[in-house]
Amino acid sequence: MRLKVSSCVALAALSLSACNSTSSAPPPVAASAPMAAAPTGPTFDGPLLGPDGRCTGPSTGTATVIEPGISECDLVRLKGKPATDVLVGESGKGQREVQVLYSEPGGRELYFFVNNRLDRIAKP
Repeated sequence: MRLKVSSCVALAALSLSACNSTSSAPPPVAASAPMAAAPTGPTFDGPLLGPDGRCTGPSTGTATVIEPGISECDLVRLKGKPATDVLVGESGKGQREVQVLYSEPGGRELYFFVNNRLDRIAKP
């Protein structure tokens, strides 16, 4: 009987010492399904204007006048010709910014787009 008690005490001591272990092994991690990659930038509806002044696809817009809010390709469609010059960039806020220049016989027109929407027009 004394052997049984000693064995139980030894087993309990061994179990408790495992609780106070200072092992540096990381705890097991449950396997999970891989996460989908996050998009690397903003996405936009419809075609976009390229650096050559042409749209990346057919304009599906319905704009009838050049006014704030129209898309880059709506501007080209309404103008009836590619832009004279196009600067495509990204702001520090991760927004697509496009400057579109049209040199017309009556002067120059500069259109500023943010995320494929006309933000403002400058006629210097």
